[in-house]
Amino acid sequence: MFRLILGAALFVVSSLALAGGVEGKWRTESNKAGGYLEVTVGPCDSDAKKTCGVITQAFTRSGPDSAYENLGKLIVIDMKSSDGISFSDGTIWDPEHDKTYKSKMKLHGDDLDVKGCISFVCSGEDWKRVK
Repeated sequence: MFRLILGAALFVVSSLALAGGVEGKWRTESNKAGGYLEVTVGPCDSDAKKTCGVITQAFTRSGPDSAYENLGKLIVIDMKSSDGISFSDGTIWDPEHDKTYKSKMKLHGDDLDVKGCISFVCSGEDWKRVK
């Protein structure tokens, strides 16, 4: 039994190491018009113990949109994590509606489950790692 538990623990740890953590570029889900954003996630400039995400590229259905007005703006703000997998206590900004929500995120390999919450009701997207 001990070997089974140890093997499972080693598998989980090695899977996390291969995934590369939350830092890097992520692609949001496409909106109704087929556009999406690329967000670069890493330590916040204001506090390196927290995680932030900046909009670094925007795309329309037909390709890159270098004139997108929100390039360089924070979209993921001040997320905290004790394990590098689950993040909370921060906010996420919705640029389409110009609203900010309490947020939580959970890393699943090359998928990042990002949620915005109002009270106890959360809605979200699955972001994909850009390789």
